[in-house]
Amino acid sequence: MAYGYKGKGVTIHGVVEGNGMPLNVTQTGANGDERRQVAPLLDGISVKTGKRGRPRRRLKKIAFDKGYDDQKLRRRLRRRGIKPEIPKREYKNKPPRGRPPKKTIPRYKVERSFSWFQRKCRRLVVRWERKPACFTAFLQLAIVWLWIPKILISG
Repeated sequence: MAYGYKGKGVTIHGVVEGNGMPLNVTQTGANGDERRQVAPLLDGISVKTGKRGRPRRRLKKIAFDKGYDDQKLRRRLRRRGIKPEIPKREYKNKPPRGRPPKKTIPRYKVERSFSWFQRKCRRLVVRWERKPACFTAFLQLAIVWLWIPKILISG
């Protein structure tokens, strides 16, 4: 656990699919930089297409919230072939530059998956585990727990 201006505790970072089901999650201290966690999260994803050969490792586009607004991150994602959809941060006393966005970023889907974690897995909310490896294991188990009904219904 880390102590910082955000407070002590843990921040859970996650990548979810279009319907809000988690694909990959990780956890860091509460005072960690969110933008540094994007590359490890994306490296942990393999997209099953149902075709023969290697699974795809690259998403077509990805949406973030305003906390990830960074030119370096945008460039790194474009180099990987991913179209980033990151809203610009709004600073006081400065008018917005450029064109207004055509559509809003569907951030509620990520928040919905975090609420599923809180509703179904109280152990993640309270954090009784002191070792990061144990907490990460319960986080991965929560993902499996959320995916099992989805797989059984569609399979």
